[in-house]
Amino acid sequence: QVQLVESGGGLVQAGGSLRLSCAASGRTFSNYAMGWFRQAPGKEREFVAGITRSGGMTAYADSVKGRFTIARDNAKNTVYLQMNSLLPEDTAVYYCAADRSQLVVRSLSSYDYWGQGTQVTVSS
Repeated sequence: QVQLVESGGGLVQAGGSLRLSCAASGRTFSNYAMGWFRQAPGKEREFVAGITRSGGMTAYADSVKGRFTIARDNAKNTVYLQMNSLLPEDTAVYYCAADRSQLVVRSLSSYDYWGQGTQVTVSS
């Protein structure tokens, strides 16, 4: 089992920044690729960003590319999502998830463990 706890969400004005953190405990963190997903009201949960086990490769949704950065610190068992130039359409609950795959996978069904989510609200 891997337990994931997100933090860092909140209310921010458009154009602002937030950094989300996801702390992992349980199994060896570096054995898992990590992903960030988000779900807005009335919408499907969608892939935002992912990072491989070592952090050597990352992937982003087109909607956040150039604005969001995913990173991980395996010594601290933590994955981060730096979000800059936030837009009202970025408003959602953000979830981190752990996947035993070697590569970054964008499909929700590949992920084995999920956090409870943290709310991000961007005002216009």
